[in-house]
Amino acid sequence: MPRGRQWPVLYTPAMRIAELYQPGTPVFSFEFFPPKTDAGYRTLYRTIEDLKDLGPGFVSVTCGAQGSTRSKTADLVMRIQNELGLTAMAHMTCTGQTREELALTLGQLHAGGIRNVLALRGDPPKDQPDWQPVPGGFQHADELTTFIKSHFDLGVAGACYPEKHPQAASFEQDLSNLRLKVEAGAEFLITQLFLDEADYFSFVEKARALGIDVPIVPGIMPMVSLKNLRGAMRLSPGSRTPDELVEALSSAEDDAVRSLEVGVAWATTQCRKLLAGGAPGIHFYTLNKSPATRQVTERLLAE
Repeated sequence: MPRGRQWPVLYTPAMRIAELYQPGTPVFSFEFFPPKTDAGYRTLYRTIEDLKDLGPGFVSVTCGAQGSTRSKTADLVMRIQNELGLTAMAHMTCTGQTREELALTLGQLHAGGIRNVLALRGDPPKDQPDWQPVPGGFQHADELTTFIKSHFDLGVAGACYPEKHPQAASFEQDLSNLRLKVEAGAEFLITQLFLDEADYFSFVEKARALGIDVPIVPGIMPMVSLKNLRGAMRLSPGSRTPDELVEALSSAEDDAVRSLEVGVAWATTQCRKLLAGGAPGIHFYTLNKSPATRQVTERLLAE
């Protein structure tokens, strides 16, 4: 652990994550996804063990499209929290699930000690542009949030898009929808990944002007190769890609060590500016790997 600034670790596994965001105490958190193979799980557990000593406020686990991994997500967050002692948050999606199925999973999570979930609409099927929810399901994340808050004693987070949700007709519509999530009970928000901190600050200013006053946590993914960058941008349509980052990664493309350093340096600079500008913490999209996230976090802690 670096010897610089040491942010206190006061977290307990079953606490509500929203309570962590206090002025002057930035919170680091890490996101993982359920692996498809036993080897993938072994790699993931090594990653979590490697990042655990950095004192994350919490970790989160994604859910696949159409809720396809909801049982794996539930099992994984309970194991992380109960066996590794980290506060864990499960992603919950509307798409492809009835309210009865959602209630069953939420009940299992609560019985297993989980007290935090991230309520999402989820990605609709790519071959169904006019997607509609299953009978008895929900169409939007604010509906899922209302359902969770009405039936379970759980803290709920929501997602937001600093560069506008790609399916929103306008920024104004996107922010109006976001306010519905907060009014439904979302206690803090995590952003989609972005590569220019100016987009985050502009978004926060617009959200505050609309009365959205919950913590807005920037989501950051260190881009450690051109392949990594291109893949991330496919998953985040509408996000801007700074030319300087593309040029730096291109020049280092054949040198894995240098490419890693480019991505770490860019993300570290981003995070420094975000925290200096008042961001309540950083949520890292890890892709189940620890080197880049660890290096960025260590550099921030060492200052």
